[in-house]
Amino acid sequence: MLTTFFRTIGPLIFSAASLFIPTITLAENTITPSIEGVVAQGTQIEFIKDKFEGTEGPISLPDGSLIFTETRANRVTHIAEDNSITTYFENSNGTNGLAFTKKGELVSVQNLKPQIGVVYPKGSEKVWADNYEGKAFQRPNDLVIDKSGGVYFTDIGVLPKGEITEPARPAVYYVKPDGKITQIVNDVERPNGVQLSRDEKTLYLANTAGEYLLAYPVLGNGKLGAKNEFAKLAGYEKGETGFSSGADGIAIDDKDRVYVATNKGIEVFDEKGTALGIITIPQRPQNLAFAGKDKKTLYVVGRGAAYKIAVLTPGVKGRAK
Repeated sequence: MLTTFFRTIGPLIFSAASLFIPTITLAENTITPSIEGVVAQGTQIEFIKDKFEGTEGPISLPDGSLIFTETRANRVTHIAEDNSITTYFENSNGTNGLAFTKKGELVSVQNLKPQIGVVYPKGSEKVWADNYEGKAFQRPNDLVIDKSGGVYFTDIGVLPKGEITEPARPAVYYVKPDGKITQIVNDVERPNGVQLSRDEKTLYLANTAGEYLLAYPVLGNGKLGAKNEFAKLAGYEKGETGFSSGADGIAIDDKDRVYVATNKGIEVFDEKGTALGIITIPQRPQNLAFAGKDKKTLYVVGRGAAYKIAVLTPGVKGRAK
């Protein structure tokens, strides 16, 4: 794989009153392997920008452009087709995952005050849920909205350390716009990315700590069938805190292929869970979404950077991701 890096590192300047950290400008391009129906050999992975303050929750807008969340900056950011960057809106309550209702309202999972609900347009905010059985959510992470308007969302839980002494409560929930909420998964270590198949008969779940991408039959009305180990992740490896796949965001293309951000890059599987290939990204990816006017551009965000890739099969039409 060919990779080109351009880095400009400014000087370190120390004084009695201040410490200046080096400025790092990063522009990276690399190319893809051939994955049949997904990407052609040698397709450029186009670097858009880095130094974002958190990179999560990408989804497309009706005009084909993209928005994503800068979680640490407490804002949602817009990327136009020409790669220009603007602020979509500020004060997002630590928004992470995003989804649109049929009315065009932007629903998000939020972390400064942990909750789920409408976050935009401003003036239309509404809390759908902020607790389950009287216990506040811990770290709502990702979500997907179904055709009926209900939302599946993950709470990755907390890692007890330092001042955090409460036990972790990782879970997946289903909530309706009227606030009725059901806990549907509570036996996965680090539930992260979540996505529905094209026909909405299967719910995919990324377990950041686990070796497999999980899948559940959707039984309707927020109920799931038995958990299946849908696909083995190549990203499962030993890190500083033990073994982890780093599994995070999930996207689906129009042929029901499943794309998962992991430690290795973007791992791609067919509808039966067979591994098709891996697209290696310069910065380890966190999340991804199809956008562009024809939905044939795959945007990838992670570790403060954003990229885009021309793909052969579009994302699912009629969806924002």
